[in-house]
Amino acid sequence: MTDPNFRTRITELFGIRHPLLLGGMHHLGESGIVAALVNAGAMGFITARSFDNPEALRGDLRRCRALTNGRPFGVNLTLSRRPGANKDVAGWIRVALEEGVRYFESAGSSPETLVDVIHKGGGILIHKCPSVRHALSAERLGVDAVALVGMEEGGHPGANQLSAFVNGAFALEQIRIPMVLGGGIGNGRQIAAALALGADGVVMGSRFMVASEIIAHDALKQRIVESDAGCSTAILSTLGDTWRVMANDTAREVQRLEAGGARSHADFGDLILSSRTRQRVYRDGDVEAGIVSLGPAGGFADGIVPAAEIVERLMRDAANAARMFAGRLDWGSKCRLCLHSA
Repeated sequence: MTDPNFRTRITELFGIRHPLLLGGMHHLGESGIVAALVNAGAMGFITARSFDNPEALRGDLRRCRALTNGRPFGVNLTLSRRPGANKDVAGWIRVALEEGVRYFESAGSSPETLVDVIHKGGGILIHKCPSVRHALSAERLGVDAVALVGMEEGGHPGANQLSAFVNGAFALEQIRIPMVLGGGIGNGRQIAAALALGADGVVMGSRFMVASEIIAHDALKQRIVESDAGCSTAILSTLGDTWRVMANDTAREVQRLEAGGARSHADFGDLILSSRTRQRVYRDGDVEAGIVSLGPAGGFADGIVPAAEIVERLMRDAANAARMFAGRLDWGSKCRLCLHSA
């Protein structure tokens, strides 16, 4: 018997089999891993900020289109609050639309400047939010869906201190557009739980850090495979820029400087620069030498395998969990988890 799929508003919106999104991954979210997720029935977003200029992004979009045999994929637009850091955003959108991309994920600052231009280009926008307040604001601005993340999210979860599922429970009382949950999700049971809660899907990142398609040194992937639920820690909260990262020597040095009174990004020198992580960790394999965005979901990783294998396992486990849940209900055939044969 073929395992069933889940049908939700997010699978309908993106035209995908599985309610699973791969969020933006700075320097790692490129055509190889995104195409692997898309070909496995999920949705992925190429991270525009990873590229030196819009034309470099164009080249990777074309590679992704070839790898997916024309299947749709998305582009991540991470908006920075730092002066001058968003100068290429208009170029990213223009290039993406020219190359046929119609799915966009935004994160960081308000998506207010993105909604009209993306919609006029025939695109769909999902905005990643750290709190219910931000999600409601994005809904009012006209985004098509929101991704609500909890404090467990690898990367920048914002100042909100609620977990993904507590955040989601509050949001689902108020949000009317499609919504996915993210933060600490790396197991199929959690996907089923998010759907049972009422979410339309999940957004993930850390669990896929060990995928064979990820362009990072195998030493980093092996470090994550050998880790557990305590693999991550938070830094820069004293700057109002909370960052959940892999617990390594560089993260501990940043925490030491914070405890000693460092209160500006410049106070940390090159320790927090993405260029340092890209060279010393992703390329050279020195897993202690840079800051790596990672959440506790990395602790679920147990092998360096193709992304399709991770997706298949996640969705099989989610389907099994949904069946167990439905079996405990007197009206199981009407369970909120809508299962359809593939």
